[in-house]
Amino acid sequence: MTHRRIRPFNTRDTYPEQALDNDLCQAVVAGDTVYLRGQVAQDLDTRENVAVLLSEAGAELADICKCTVYLTDVRHREAVYRVLGERLRGVFPAFTGVVVVALARPEWVVEVDVTAVTGGARG
Repeated sequence: MTHRRIRPFNTRDTYPEQALDNDLCQAVVAGDTVYLRGQVAQDLDTRENVAVLLSEAGAELADICKCTVYLTDVRHREAVYRVLGERLRGVFPAFTGVVVVALARPEWVVEVDVTAVTGGARG
């Protein structure tokens, strides 16, 4: 099976202050499964990252099966879950919330990790 890589990049360009050199991508499509890189409030193209990447992978928000939310402070939970609840109304993904010490940059307080499956029956 071939994997399709969406928006490849190198961390030396994305995180120049961290002296890294890793080849990564924003999403991988393997068969009918779409794996998104953890998404933060960093703009890909002045649009919503998860929806944009899923679209580029041939999927949509309704195809999301699993969502993991990483919060640096549990006090952000209600606001974050409210927005996700609005965007994912009727989708019913398996959902996990985790409180972590920090994310890759100090200004990031929320990261969302998504897995979706395309072409399947919804319900």
